[in-house]
Amino acid sequence: MPKTKTSSSAKKRFKVTASGKLLRRHAMKSHNLTKKTSKRKRGFRKDHEVAGVDTAAVRGMLGKRGRR
Repeated sequence: MPKTKTSSSAKKRFKVTASGKLLRRHAMKSHNLTKKTSKRKRGFRKDHEVAGVDTAAVRGMLGKRGRR
């Protein structure tokens, strides 16, 4: 069975940490920023962990089936 290709869009958007967690960028930081508070915009800078229900799908796109 051949290796599966890594999804180009997924490898640009997700990062796997050393412990195996999947990180993603926060949404809603691209436009309409004047109505959002500074505190809220600061929070958008941080990376967030991918939700548990989505980890299997993202790992599949990245070609990572195991824990790491």
